[in-house]
Amino acid sequence: MNAASTPELVAVIIEDDPGVRSLLDEVFLAAGFETVLAGSGPEGLAAIEQRHPVITTLDINLPGIDGFEVARRIRRISDTFIIMLSALSDESDVVLGLTSGADEYLVKPFRPRELRARIEALLRRPRVADPRPAAGIRQAAEPAAAPDGATVLTWRGLVHRDLSLDLDTRLVLVGQKRIDLTPTEFDLLAAILEAKLRVCSKAELARGLRGAPDGSNDYVSEPDKRAIETHIANLRRKLGDSTAQPRYIETVRGVGYRLTPADDTEG
Repeated sequence: MNAASTPELVAVIIEDDPGVRSLLDEVFLAAGFETVLAGSGPEGLAAIEQRHPVITTLDINLPGIDGFEVARRIRRISDTFIIMLSALSDESDVVLGLTSGADEYLVKPFRPRELRARIEALLRRPRVADPRPAAGIRQAAEPAAAPDGATVLTWRGLVHRDLSLDLDTRLVLVGQKRIDLTPTEFDLLAAILEAKLRVCSKAELARGLRGAPDGSNDYVSEPDKRAIETHIANLRRKLGDSTAQPRYIETVRGVGYRLTPADDTEG
């Protein structure tokens, strides 16, 4: 473990290749992080439970437990941003990585500059220290559902039908059931809720995850757009939404995503 000038920024690096692990360590130290190095999945999981990192990097080809399974286990205990790193570049591998709970997927060999840009983008995104323990959330603080089809701003939160989202605690409810989302899924849902019936393009959503200013025309690659598609598919699955008869999020073919209209009727 190496101390940096801002100890509140902790990164856990789960990587069994010493050379790659050293490179990742250098990048995070230069970004002002304290780093915890782990050579296996179980070692990394223990470090995450102990240190509550802001960002975790995760190799796929790990000894014993592969990175996909490690990501799933991380999501049971932490909201840390996960950057998955792998030499596997097929679209199916990227989709599996994001479906397992990763926020970003970088193909090896990666450029340190690109990793640093991804780190800085993640740091611009809001995150609370510990959004998971339900026992600490009072029932009175949970919002009542809005009338069907309505979207209202309240309690620093957003409500659409029986779906409610609190921007401060990063709590999401469908009815009275808590839905555990990855940080990326939460941010995408918040962006779509805030846009109401305005269509959010995949490029706009990708720029929002990077923390780009409104109206930015920063280039968004096709892989980044496909990553948005995967995150939205995961989000819909967790919300119990249907693409054929959407209750919350509908696809505007060739453009992007928006909330279901207020006059939308359920089948």
